[in-house]
Amino acid sequence: MIRKMKCGSVFRGDLAEGCEHCMNGSKMVLFLTGVCATGCFYCPVSDEKRGKNVTYANEQRVHGNEEIIAEAESMDATGTGITGGDPLLDVNRTADTVRMLKDRFGKEHHIHLYTSTIDPDKTAVLEAAGLDEIRFHPSVSLWENIGTTGLGKIVSSSKMDIGIEVPAIPGLMPQLEKLISDVSSLGADFININELEFSESNWSMMDSNQYGLKDDLSSAVLGSEDVAKRLVKKFSNVNIHFCSSSFKDSVQLRKRLIRTAERIAREYDVVTKDGTIIKGVIYADDLDRVSVLLRNDYGVPDELMSMNTVKKRIETAPWIVEELANGLPFKCYIIEEYPTADRLEVERMPL
Repeated sequence: MIRKMKCGSVFRGDLAEGCEHCMNGSKMVLFLTGVCATGCFYCPVSDEKRGKNVTYANEQRVHGNEEIIAEAESMDATGTGITGGDPLLDVNRTADTVRMLKDRFGKEHHIHLYTSTIDPDKTAVLEAAGLDEIRFHPSVSLWENIGTTGLGKIVSSSKMDIGIEVPAIPGLMPQLEKLISDVSSLGADFININELEFSESNWSMMDSNQYGLKDDLSSAVLGSEDVAKRLVKKFSNVNIHFCSSSFKDSVQLRKRLIRTAERIAREYDVVTKDGTIIKGVIYADDLDRVSVLLRNDYGVPDELMSMNTVKKRIETAPWIVEELANGLPFKCYIIEEYPTADRLEVERMPL
């Protein structure tokens, strides 16, 4: 039976456990490296990351394990999805990262990984380190002969959950059918089909392949959803899941933002239904003076304000700033921002 999810996503059979954590917004995305040797024409990785040995935990650039742990703790992550680039190009570092996360958060912290390298020996190294689930992303050139790779050996020798995750590319329905049929015959646990998306870094594929836009509101390629849903309908004997472009933004990301915001919000922050944070800010060169003024002259308790020396502002409750702004000789605003490491500002209202 085909089961419907929000934003057009559907699945048949059982979802991969990594998908469950993602749907709940409790998965940290660990972009371990931008280095990759596969060269998929549709790769959406940004120019900022592609080909570079950089690491990001969610939106934050990180430089060591402590920063990775801090980001996971900030959202109370129940799992981690390791991606890239291709993490298997540095399998020892990837294995060390898996062990580090398991040591810190326990065996119950679910870790899944994306790679285009189908290598039984490297996969065994990761399984020994504690990896729970691996998702292979074979290049299009392998879709019709996946049986010639080491996937069969991996499936037969591993106790991990093993699956394939590829985009639904318009015009490649026969190749996708062959891939899914062969992967199913080899005994893989699941197949994930993603809606093909365009980005700033892969925009050239739109003209070269004569792709169209699905609509003006998403980054999805026209026809990709139709291909994916035809595949889900056809293959009734496999665990197959179509994840739409809008599902990632409207459900997965939103839930992660809400989860993070509720965990990091201060007493004076207002968390919105979309997971953003609204607060009041007062800008001044002498922050100590503003703190004393708010405390002594206006009776604002210490727990309802804090000093942000980096941005040179006092942060407090939006209702406090609204009430006091007209009587203060400082620039005052109500701001809305994401609860991410960069605190990306969504909106600013001067008072």
